[in-house]
Amino acid sequence: MRSLSPPPALRADVRALGARSLPDVWAGHWTRAPERPALWDGARGPLAWGALERESARAAGRLHAAGLGAGDRVLVCAASSLAVAVAQVACLRLGLVLVPANPAYRARELGALVADARPRAALVDDAARARGLCDADPRLLVTTPELPLADAAPPRLDRAAPAAPALLAYTSGTTGRPKGALLSHGNLHATAEALRLAWRWTPDDRLVHALPLFHMHGLGVGLFGTLHAGASALLLPRFEPGLVLDAAAAHGATLFFGVPTMWHRLAEHPRAETLRGLRLCVSGSAPLAAALHERLATAAGVRVLERYGMTETGMLASNPLEGERRAGTVGFPLPGVELRLAEPAGEVEVRGPNVFAGYRDRPEANAAAFTPDGWFRTGDLGAFDREGYLRIVGRAKELVISGGFNVHPREVEEALRAHPEVEDAAVVGTPSPEWGELVTAYLVSRRELGLEEIRAHCAPLLAPYKHPRRVHRVAELPKNALGKLERRRLRDGEVLPEPAE
Repeated sequence: MRSLSPPPALRADVRALGARSLPDVWAGHWTRAPERPALWDGARGPLAWGALERESARAAGRLHAAGLGAGDRVLVCAASSLAVAVAQVACLRLGLVLVPANPAYRARELGALVADARPRAALVDDAARARGLCDADPRLLVTTPELPLADAAPPRLDRAAPAAPALLAYTSGTTGRPKGALLSHGNLHATAEALRLAWRWTPDDRLVHALPLFHMHGLGVGLFGTLHAGASALLLPRFEPGLVLDAAAAHGATLFFGVPTMWHRLAEHPRAETLRGLRLCVSGSAPLAAALHERLATAAGVRVLERYGMTETGMLASNPLEGERRAGTVGFPLPGVELRLAEPAGEVEVRGPNVFAGYRDRPEANAAAFTPDGWFRTGDLGAFDREGYLRIVGRAKELVISGGFNVHPREVEEALRAHPEVEDAAVVGTPSPEWGELVTAYLVSRRELGLEEIRAHCAPLLAPYKHPRRVHRVAELPKNALGKLERRRLRDGEVLPEPAE
């Protein structure tokens, strides 16, 4: 079993990581620099640190007067906005537990989450959704992120201990029923502080924030990371390449974080070179294709930094800020993170102050998720190259075993994307009495591609047992809001091939 620690330049006193709450850190920023901008909203303009303290305190007072106290859970299901950000800050200051939910959820999905999380209140921006929640649970306080409730003086704020619960984040559900990962204030602090050190995040940085505020990438890294560093963020209501580039140019931005789908669209934009003015561009939530790395370097003049994290752990690894940002890898462990590859398949196991204690009310899942010596099993399969860069090669549950050989879908997908007619690709295993599983490819392509043409393309790139034995052309691949491929929907036959031309 091979393990890896952060490089010497990033080794930190792990006792300092996770030793505070985020509100405790924020208090220093609005005390020392109350006039500095913290958050921007397109409609409202800048919100200074002092104003953020006052508005979040007022919001906390309203929630407290409505009967909420430390440890109560609050569902937040709304599109990104300044009001949502302020409400989330207020909840953590009051000691409430945030339960972020995708605003694309339908009533059935949201009802299942509410039944599992059992929140005391819900902040939603859709009237129909609000009515549905009220009908489902008349005891639930349902209001908007603006919190149009009675004003009242807040209790003493910013008192949550590092071990207190802060975030009940549900897994994306790409491999099954979502589970609620309960993260503490210390877990969130550990990730934010590790990124501050690794990316040299300072108060002078300004992030163009176009990620949703219901996911670890947009909430735990984008919003909480910005506020932890004392920096500022431009909150965009949605991602559009033109909006991102306009905001970056107009406000002197230094940072942009995106998912591969965003980077693909930015690379194709005629003003992509605007990104050249940013000091750091980061990609996460799904693998960034090596070809897209190179296209961004050519079209925009940026070397995107790819990192690796999970809902349950926050951020785990990152390519170096200085030094080679190696395409196809996620770099090295972040400060405080210990990472090892378990034999025989190379499953990534981690531990550190950023790692959650377990899933809420899921003892069987927790027993399976942690090793006897306390390492979290990520379910990802990894490999180290000669210089110690970590490469994520797939998910343990996604591994295709065909004819007794292990096939990593992502390796086959990378080869398929190298075909000039293939725009995107996904690989799953389909049952076969002869082979156990057949390597099956789903392609988004400019034209119909036959099996033999695909196998001929793969011949110089992959061993024969890795070649697809079935090929389906589809209009698009099923992905969730963060751009992660939902392989389960392919395996379950929910995505139908296009008819042959």
